[in-house]
Parts: sequence; C-alpha cells; structure tokens
Amino acid sequence: MKKIAVFTSGGDAPGMNACVRAVVRTAIHHGIEAFGIRRGYEGMIEGDIIPMDKSSVSNIIQLGGTILQSARSKEFRTKAGRQKAYDNLKAAGIEGVVAIGGDGTFTGARVFLQEHPDIPFVGIPGTIDNDLYGTDYTIGYDTAINTAMTAIDSIKDTANAHNRLFFVEVMGRDAGFIALRSGIATGAEAVLIPESKNDTDHLFSILENNLGINKMANIVVVAEGDEAGGAFSVAKAVEEKFKGQFDIRVTILGHVQRGGRPTCMERVLASRLGMESVKALMEGKKAVMLGQIDKNIVFTPFEKAIKHHQELNPLLINMVEILN
Repeated sequence: MKKIAVFTSGGDAPGMNACVRAVVRTAIHHGIEAFGIRRGYEGMIEGDIIPMDKSSVSNIIQLGGTILQSARSKEFRTKAGRQKAYDNLKAAGIEGVVAIGGDGTFTGARVFLQEHPDIPFVGIPGTIDNDLYGTDYTIGYDTAINTAMTAIDSIKDTANAHNRLFFVEVMGRDAGFIALRSGIATGAEAVLIPESKNDTDHLFSILENNLGINKMANIVVVAEGDEAGGAFSVAKAVEEKFKGQFDIRVTILGHVQRGGRPTCMERVLASRLGMESVKALMEGKKAVMLGQIDKNIVFTPFEKAIKHHQELNPLLINMVEILN
C-alpha cells in the first residue's frame, strides 16, 4: 500500500484532529503517502483531495473541530455520486481510506464498498453521543461530558444563589449517554433520557419530595431526545403541575458541547485508533470500524456497527435514583 486518505464526516467531535494527525504520521512512518479529503464525501465527489505531511498536522492535536472540515452529501447517496468519488480516489492513486465519523459515515462507506470493493475503507468512531456499537467510548464523548459538567456546575451555583429550578438540556437525540454521566457528575436531582420511559411522573415525585423539605434549588438534566420533549417542554409540564411553586429557568447547552479542546483521554484514544487504522489497512482489513473495548483494539463490521447501538449501563441509571 503506497497511498491512503483520511476524512472526517458527520457531526464534528473533539479529538478528530488528534485522530487525523495520528493517521498521517503513522502512514508516513511506514513509508506510505498520506492524503486528506476535505469536507467528507462531498469533497471526495469534488476531488478535494490534498497531500499531507508531518507539518500538515503539526500543532493540531489540541484543537477541537476538524481541520479537514465536515459536510453532509446528498449526492453521495446516489450511485452516480459514488462513482464520481471512486473515480477521484482512483485518479489520486488512493489504495485505502480511513473514515472518521458515525452511523451515516459508515453507512456511506458500506454502500460504497459494495459497488467498489477494490478500495478498502476502515472506520473510526467519531461522535459525541457515544452510541456506536463496538467501542467503550467514541472520539468526542469524554470532552462533551466534561464540557457539559463544567457548564452545569456553573448553573448550579446560580441555582443555589436564587433557589431556582433549572432544566439543562444536553445533546443526545437518540441516546442519553451525555445526560446520564453529566447528571451523575453534577449531582442532578433527575436525569431525563430517551432510553427511560415515564420520566416525567418520576420527576414530579422527586420535586414533590423536595418541596416537602423546602429544597427549592434543583438541577434537572434533559437529553434533547427525551420522550417528554426538550427542556422547555418538560419545564412547561412542571410549571403546569406545580403552578408557580418553583422559580423555573431553562438552559440549552447546544453546540458548545461539540467544540473546545479535547481532554487528555480523548487525545490518547484518538491517537491510538488513528495509528491502529493504518495498521489495519496494511493488514488488508476493510469494511470494519475500529474500537477500544477493555483497553483492547477490536474490529466490528460496518453492518453490525450500524445496526446495533451501545446500551446504557442500568447501574448508572440506578445511581441517579439513589444519589439524587
């Protein structure tokens, strides 16, 4: 293998730059030319493929976002679009590709490989949601929960100062990993997540108990995909139930969770997966996602990584109920 390319796709996640750096420098270490594809599959279709050397990835390990940028590509969903992407990869002499992203990224790679199996793709899980099957942690998750934790700590200060009930919405359209861990770490009274049903009734019970002991300052962490709706919907339901007994405020953390400097754990994980992805291509692997489980590198077929999702640890849910 003489030439490989790396790209980032889907939502950006802290640690992606550290991973790109590791791919490029590992390739060079093994005498392989490294290339970057800008703007994901869209850049692949447009032939936006650039050579990269050690200096290309110098001083980026600490940066959030992605220097290769990311974009969603409607055209790549068409056979004609994928043919353009293939032709551009062949023209550049690319013999293997490292795809950093999530479900959508791996779905695109899987379909591409069915049509063009001669250019192997391997995937690296890059998403703050931590919902991909086949790895303990995804790139971006550790930074996201620490960002959320820091923000909620700050909100808790003002909640205590004014005896207010704060609803803090964190990201997690389909998964409550960020909400659950940040809620435990900040001592939230309740955590509302998509995986747990009837959260609102349980929340009412908690708040009624707190009223009984005159505890007016409360933090409730809400995953944006919770069945009761986002934080504003939950806050409205609580206001209607308790009719002014709580001074309620809502904070949406939003995309602040996607940015920022990656944590130490994030940088190490991203670097290891990036390094191992080059080795995987050299060993002839393709159509697999690399992950780290119990400190070991594992390979999960794209099909399995896409169809299955990591499940929440029920012990963590129990922790919230016991420690609130």
